[in-house]
Amino acid sequence: MNGECSLIGVIGNDKVGSDLIGSLSEFDHVHFVPINDDARPTIEKTRYVAQGQQLLRADHESVHSVSKSAEDRIYACAVEMLQSRDVLIISDYAKGVVTDGLLRRLIPAARLSGVPVIIDPKSSDLTRYAGATVLTPNINEARAATGMMITNDAEAEAAGLKMLAMAQCDAILLTRSEQGMSLFRRDQAPLHISASAREVFDVSGAGDTVVATLAIALGGGMTMDDAARMANAAAGLVVGKRGTATVSISEVQEELNRLAEQHLQIPSGKVRTLRSARVQREDWAARGLTVGFTNGCFDILHLGHVKLLEFARSQCDRLVVGLNSDASVKRLKGPARPLNMEMDRAQILAALAFVDQVLIFEEDTPLEAIKALQPDLLIKGADYKLEDIVGADIVHARGGRVVTFDLLPDRSTSRTIVQAALRNGDAGLTGVAIS
Repeated sequence: MNGECSLIGVIGNDKVGSDLIGSLSEFDHVHFVPINDDARPTIEKTRYVAQGQQLLRADHESVHSVSKSAEDRIYACAVEMLQSRDVLIISDYAKGVVTDGLLRRLIPAARLSGVPVIIDPKSSDLTRYAGATVLTPNINEARAATGMMITNDAEAEAAGLKMLAMAQCDAILLTRSEQGMSLFRRDQAPLHISASAREVFDVSGAGDTVVATLAIALGGGMTMDDAARMANAAAGLVVGKRGTATVSISEVQEELNRLAEQHLQIPSGKVRTLRSARVQREDWAARGLTVGFTNGCFDILHLGHVKLLEFARSQCDRLVVGLNSDASVKRLKGPARPLNMEMDRAQILAALAFVDQVLIFEEDTPLEAIKALQPDLLIKGADYKLEDIVGADIVHARGGRVVTFDLLPDRSTSRTIVQAALRNGDAGLTGVAIS
């Protein structure tokens, strides 16, 4: 998923711990901070597999609580890292590492730093996790915590509300196996997301995939709804692979698009922050895909827009659409614009099959976005002269192309607004300039 992770864990003074350090050192994006505890072994899990299916697992471990000294070292390392990290994951496997004392100190410290806290809970006492941003219990953990049966959406909602009250957290993302996921928050309608797996081979690591994807999405600025959808898509992919597997950001995006085409979910995962857009662009580049870029206000989507975007996508493998923010549109078009808010405009663009990514920018021009994304192709309407196209020099400098498209005559948002006003006899709008 192209994220970077600082991993804090407790290991023993043994060969398994040494092997773990060596294995993790091979990953450039993982920074492992081992906390040594001579009083316990490094946890070792042995999986028994036959014909690609896991039959059972044997764990060599100690589950007593770590010493106060080890707890203090974990806390100190985590707090130091909070200043430069976007999200904190606490995976409680009930192995004695995530102690009550650690939770009481670490959760408030993260929230005070403005860092969201995602907890994968193992304890049935959800009050231990008070103050977290979101908990991700599975169906069995939810039943143990609430004492409730959960077989349908209504029962899931009742359990979700009870868990929210118990944990005093912002949200509960309940993973429900073949029934998908359910997101619960106070004073908001629940969000039920259908399972996306087409065939299940191995559920190993599915819960960790949910947590990791949720963290990357939230850390990248996505909404909780969109982050949950993205996590659901990632989980559906990973259980379709054999063994403890991973998924790439491009696989998740393609899965979100597939679900959108089946009308299971809105393709809101296409709407990105600049940071996550840059990560996606790097992934496309690594796969040898050409990336095109175009931009505009797209206030009232009309046929001229559609033809431009369709043409742009035909010239590249992936198309990024830069979208002026509401504030930017007001500066460019006047105080009466936009008619549609930025997220509405973004979602409409994202629903188009030939748009792969939508990036909202606050500036009057997309120059900073173009600098960050370094597209291979820049597409604008033929009403622009080459020397007036923002970012053309950047694209040309890296050997890219700048292409213009002959716009359809008499098609523009401003013209549509004027025509609507004239037809309705609104003299107050007849003076709007067409641009």
